[in-house]
Parts: sequence; C-alpha cells; structure tokens
Amino acid sequence: MKAILSAWLALVIVNPLSALAQNDSHTEEHFGVLVMAHGGSDEWNQGVLDTVAPLNEDYDIELAFGMADAVSIQEAVARLEQRGVKRIGVVRLFISGESWYERTAQILGLEEGAPERVIEHAHTDAGHGDHGAPGMGHSMAFWRIDSVSEFALSEDGLAQAPQMAQVLLSRALGLSVDPSHEDVLILAHGPETDAEDQRWIAQIEARSAALSEQHPFRSVKVATLREDWEEKRVGAEESVREFVSNASASGGTALVIPYRVHGFGPYANVLEGLEYRADEQGLIPHPSVTAWIEAQVVLLEKQLNTGS
Repeated sequence: MKAILSAWLALVIVNPLSALAQNDSHTEEHFGVLVMAHGGSDEWNQGVLDTVAPLNEDYDIELAFGMADAVSIQEAVARLEQRGVKRIGVVRLFISGESWYERTAQILGLEEGAPERVIEHAHTDAGHGDHGAPGMGHSMAFWRIDSVSEFALSEDGLAQAPQMAQVLLSRALGLSVDPSHEDVLILAHGPETDAEDQRWIAQIEARSAALSEQHPFRSVKVATLREDWEEKRVGAEESVREFVSNASASGGTALVIPYRVHGFGPYANVLEGLEYRADEQGLIPHPSVTAWIEAQVVLLEKQLNTGS
C-alpha cells in the first residue's frame, strides 16, 4: 500500500496539473465561449472586454465584434480551437434576441443558408488585444465558417434579460434628485418593422416595471428611435422630444436612460436644446450584464452536455 501511495504522490509532484485537470469540467470537456457584440470605438470595445473579464477565470472566452460577421466569428472560433476547445457556447450581446440570430446560425452551420467560403477574406480592422476587436469599420462577410466544433447559440438578448431591471434601477437612481418631479425616458435603438418594434418596447417595459413599482417617479416611458430608417425615425424623434419637453413644461425633469449596450448613441443630437439629465453610459459596464452573460453560458454548456 505504501508503495502505491508513494507512486501516486510522485506522479502528482511531477505533473501536478494532471490531477487538477480531472476536476476541471471546462478543460476536460473542451468547452469555450464566444461572445458576439456589435463593436465600435476603442471605449465601446473596452466596455465589452471589461464586462466579460470576470468570467475569464472560469471559461476560455473569445470575442467576435461585428454584426454577425463571418470573418470575426471564424477568427474567434479558430483562437478557441487553438486552445483545445471543441464545444462552443455562443452568446450574442445584442439588445434583441432577434438581431442576427438566423444569420449567425447559418454562419455557424446550425442552419442551412450560408454559402461555403470561396475566397480568403482579410480582416483589415485593427486588432484589440488577444480578442481581435475591430475599430469603427465592420466587415459583413457571410459564409459558413470552417470548424470541427459543436455549437450552441443563445436565443435571448438584453431586452429579454431580467437582470437588466437592476441596471435600469441603478441608472435611474444615480440620476434622480426628486422622483415625484421626474419623468424617466428609456430610449433604445429600435428595429425596422412595426411588429418587431412593439416586441422591443414590450420586453424593455417588462425590465423597467420596477422603476414604477418601487419608486415614485411621475412617469416611465420606453421608446425607440428607429435610428436606421428615416421614414420611421422622423415620427419617433418628434415623440421623444415631446416627452422631454413636456417634462420641463410641467415643472419636472426628464431622466434619459439609453437602453443600448454602450454609450448614448445619437441621443444628444436628437435632444439638442432640451433640458434633461442623462448618464450616457448604456447598459455596460454593470455587474448584472456580466451575470446575464454567465447565465447564458451555463445554459449553453448544459445544452451541449445533454445534446438538447
């Protein structure tokens, strides 16, 4: 017995990581995480990196910036596979779960529709650390990536995330001076179609319910700007400006909270000349966004483990 014990101890001393690896489910199962995000300025990208950073100790993580861009996804998957990852949970850090879902599924080969990669695409954007974050420009390449990995793809976005209620509370309370004289405007980008826009608004209203239920704000309104569609945006801007103007005219103040991943977007220009308060941060950085990403990761790893 002593001889057997001595031999085991010698093995551990010579290669201590071999014993520990047996208890590391992520290493043993070669599971990794790909986080997709729109990307933008260095500050925007850094906000995403900071949000994901607390998860790096527990997971192999790579980022793919862009609007479901096959180039950045291929590069991020390749980096994970170089680290031994063969099973990948893909978390889409977008506001709506509908954004780029089908396109991403096709690029990953989970659904039919993406063509095979015909020519080598060069990623011309500047890298950002080891995660390959782009600068302001985005490729929109669309083809099925080359990979031997198994994928699970997240379905929800931040509009559907219960954790965002805490983000909205913290943002509103950070701006608030006298809730009884304040009107809260939660402003999001918005999609093209009216039906999808109503889904955005309903989902974000569910996240903002705590503002009305727990604090005596005069009113809470969720609106979208329909930013990329001029024929929709004109009326949306008028409605938003009217809400902020009415808050001031009635002796109060509008608190403007951007329901964006990061930053204030074009809202300062839209609200030019009006009185309001805003922190201009967006949803990140905030621990609740990190918690949502981790919850998605746990769900995706479970799906890969069970084959469901």
